[in-house]
Amino acid sequence: MGNRLSKIYTRTGDDGSTGLGDGNRVGKDSLRVNAYGTVDEANSCIGVVLAQASVAEAIRRCLTRVQHQLFDLGGELCIPGMELIFDADIDALELDLDGFNDPLPPLKDFILPGGSPSAAACHVARTVVRRAERDTIALSRQEFVRPQAIRYLNRLSDLLFVIARVLARADGGNEVLWERQHR
Repeated sequence: MGNRLSKIYTRTGDDGSTGLGDGNRVGKDSLRVNAYGTVDEANSCIGVVLAQASVAEAIRRCLTRVQHQLFDLGGELCIPGMELIFDADIDALELDLDGFNDPLPPLKDFILPGGSPSAAACHVARTVVRRAERDTIALSRQEFVRPQAIRYLNRLSDLLFVIARVLARADGGNEVLWERQHR
């Protein structure tokens, strides 16, 4: 790959624009930049989950693969017409989701984000992925976005919810159940 980033600053964005992967320049506040920027933020949040010492190896492998796929998804959103996320990626998320969810007790109540430090970090990642999904949908209403991108984000947020449940139990914490406050 060589030295692609030999100089980190270019000053080309000082006017509020940025370059897409295809060379076109757009505003830094464009829907496309917002979508892939939020995907990047989600990837960073998953990095925080992975930085927790208590994360089991199976979850670590799964989320590391997800980080690579999120980098691909960001590239797909950054380069109009690029195809980097596929149905097989979504199928793999569903297999992981089923595998992590099967041993868990069924949900009867809503769960508040928390339970343990790693579970709380995973809930933050989940909510950022949900925002990435909303941002990508907003982009898709203005420009073409492959449906795999939206489906991937939707499934990933479900997976992160289940992983947060697993982490809460593994860390010796408990899921915090929502209790409706009667006023």
